[in-house]
Amino acid sequence: MRQASGRAVQVNGRSVYVEESGNGSDWVLFEAGQGLGRTCWDPVLPLLTDRARLVAYDRAGFGRSGRTAVQLGIDDMVADLVAMAAAVVPGRFVLVAHSMGGLVARRAVESLGPRLRGLLLLDPTLESAPVYDTFDRTARKVDRAMGVTQALVRFRRLARMASGNIGRVFPVDTYATMLAEDFVPAGIAQTRKEFKAVAAAIPQFRAEPPGLPTCPTVLLSASRPVRGRERQHAVITEHQRRWVETLPDGRFEKVDSAHFIQAEQPGIVAERITSLLDRPSRTGARSA
Repeated sequence: MRQASGRAVQVNGRSVYVEESGNGSDWVLFEAGQGLGRTCWDPVLPLLTDRARLVAYDRAGFGRSGRTAVQLGIDDMVADLVAMAAAVVPGRFVLVAHSMGGLVARRAVESLGPRLRGLLLLDPTLESAPVYDTFDRTARKVDRAMGVTQALVRFRRLARMASGNIGRVFPVDTYATMLAEDFVPAGIAQTRKEFKAVAAAIPQFRAEPPGLPTCPTVLLSASRPVRGRERQHAVITEHQRRWVETLPDGRFEKVDSAHFIQAEQPGIVAERITSLLDRPSRTGARSA
């Protein structure tokens, strides 16, 4: 099992577990997607250790962070991200976010503002996508299914079955840690809370979209959809592209990968982070 060490950081009355690695004067902060934490960045971090200081963490309730007794919303996650960045990261940095973490990161941009040197989003689903039109009903169905999963993951063989898509793409030692920390009843319970948080946040995001980032922004879009969801995937991709085209300094790029781009294409992720660290802000969106 991976042996990385970290520390607890107090934010807004909660405790989040932070791991720091790498060398240099530049900084990169990572925000995980729903149901995962710091370990999902393991494939990327070794590729950047000689380039920058790297910060990955578990949101409150996940991994080694303190458990939460109450339902946290996206705004709470944003507040924790901003407070953690203030406590751990000096100066300016590149923010990297995967999937649901993109909602957190985009809202956090409003507070982080001039501290951001760049923003890298990995396969986020924009609130404008039609998949969210009936997401309240979807969330209820998913919650019922995850309630069953929460009970079943007490048994390690069933936990492996429930997380097979993760185990197929992440390194063995990383997956072992995920099984021990995330695919346990408490971890699934927190994932259910985050799913509810997304369902509650989408109407708010649609009514008041996050301010557009003015820093250089790259959106990496997964090109390989889940079987049977090809049409939905194409629509989500188009909404990603449209959003990037509204940015003063944005780049849209399709990547030969399924949803976990950081696991399947860590080299591309590392290269895009490096390019954001190396280049100054400039205006004019462009697509690839």
